[in-house]
Amino acid sequence: MAINLVDYEQKTHEAIKAFWGNREAARQKQIESGKADQGERAGVTAGKNMDGFLALVLDIVRSNGLAHAEIHQNRAMLTLPGYFRPTKLWDILVIYKGELIAAIELKSQVGSFGNNFNNRTEETIGTAHDFWTNKA
Repeated sequence: MAINLVDYEQKTHEAIKAFWGNREAARQKQIESGKADQGERAGVTAGKNMDGFLALVLDIVRSNGLAHAEIHQNRAMLTLPGYFRPTKLWDILVIYKGELIAAIELKSQVGSFGNNFNNRTEETIGTAHDFWTNKA
């Protein structure tokens, strides 16, 4: 059975537009309130920048045999235990018939490439190591 990518090209295009639009809206809102963060941070702190990509992931999950899965996006339901740390907060958890199918976290990379790239790399390696150690 082929994977249904649910018109991902168009939805990715929309998610990218929403990403940049949400960043700019958050930045403008902070400027108007007189409490703007420094540099690029003003567009990051609102927390909605990746929502278009989350919607695409959910469409793909639902269109590929998991339409009846429990999909959790509520912050109170997104924490799982880790091996090296007591908890890890995810963006989406997919549970089907009581079994965890997917734990998804999305990150963006804008500006300060050297520092942010290292941070994202360390997070990714750390999360993978924690997962595989916990699984063993």
